[in-house]
Amino acid sequence: MKPTWIFDLDDTLHHASAAVFPHINRCMTEFIMRHLGMNEDSATELRQRYWRQYGATLKGLQQHHGIAPQTFLRDTHPMSELETLLVWQAQTAALLRRLPGRKILLSNGPQHYVEGVLRRMRIRRHFASVYGVERLDLQPKPHPRSFRTVLQREGLDPVRCIMVEDSLANLKAAKRLGMRTVWISPSARRPSYVDVHVRQLGELLRLGLQ
Repeated sequence: MKPTWIFDLDDTLHHASAAVFPHINRCMTEFIMRHLGMNEDSATELRQRYWRQYGATLKGLQQHHGIAPQTFLRDTHPMSELETLLVWQAQTAALLRRLPGRKILLSNGPQHYVEGVLRRMRIRRHFASVYGVERLDLQPKPHPRSFRTVLQREGLDPVRCIMVEDSLANLKAAKRLGMRTVWISPSARRPSYVDVHVRQLGELLRLGLQ
């Protein structure tokens, strides 16, 4: 039986840290400045603190400031600007086409952003289902509920799933649920909850994971 691959998006299928993440961070800082009346330094500190504390800046803004999720997600992920900043490997589409098994996309990004990135990369057709944070009831990874939502809706046995991620926290949560884990990172180390460590996406084809 072929496995089901559950892919992260940012810094897994494309190099978000190059330009996309910095732009989103600027948009978030500007959003906080506008809506909470803060200067840039205070807004940056709050954004980073909520990200560390909750795993997503939005969670802190909801809980402490009553910020409407859809307003925040729309204003901080402007696809007309972000799609011009995307950086990805040219062989990504061919890799996904050749990789055996069903593929699902699971991201903490908003649905319009996730769908927009996949369309821009011309790889949307390779994914049976796509989950942005709204489809996870705004509960981002690594919270176990985000993974369970996908497993239940898709009728998946976690033992037959392979999670491909750049985030160790997300992989650790996936491993606890019984999934196999693939870490994409240039790091030389490999934590015990990582089953396979690769430096780039293209290495997946030669792993022989079944």
